[in-house]
Amino acid sequence: MSKIKILTNGIIKDNPVFVLLLGMCPTLGTTTSAINGMSMGLATMFVLLCSNVVISFLKNVIPDKVHIPAYIVIIATFVTVVQMFMEGYLPALYETLGLFIPLIVVNCIVLGRAESFAAKNNPFDSLLDGVGIGLGFTLALTLLGACREFLGSGSIFNLRIFPEENGALVFVLAPGAFIALGYLIAIVNKLKTK
Repeated sequence: MSKIKILTNGIIKDNPVFVLLLGMCPTLGTTTSAINGMSMGLATMFVLLCSNVVISFLKNVIPDKVHIPAYIVIIATFVTVVQMFMEGYLPALYETLGLFIPLIVVNCIVLGRAESFAAKNNPFDSLLDGVGIGLGFTLALTLLGACREFLGSGSIFNLRIFPEENGALVFVLAPGAFIALGYLIAIVNKLKTK
């Protein structure tokens, strides 16, 4: 598989949110604003990148009987790094994302890529896969967060577009996440068929 195809697969063809429908818990739970979606996407991308590379290096050392627990320990290590960094340097963001940061450990995108790609490919290709899937996830969460923030409170990245009282509160709440995600998936599917 070409390097460009590995890199772009996760962004377009196999986008984890809009095509594969993976990682729905952080997708729906953290995207109340564009900055929250982008931050969660970047945190997941860091974990995905690092764990992919480490797992690719260790794939021949880890016994088959314990490969899943070993992958989870590796992923949990990088999640802990992200969590400690956010708690120390970005406390407001850490408070907002809260519980969803530790849940990256069991995010099916991260574990799925470790099992299906990093465990079967070299470290450089695994790095590219991590970047592609991570960017796709980050772009999807940012787009969903921007749509919900715009429709719900009239702003994008906290930049006021129209008065907040003219927004539809439902988009800031949980049902709005499902509605906005459904429409975005429909748009992506329509664009893919053209």
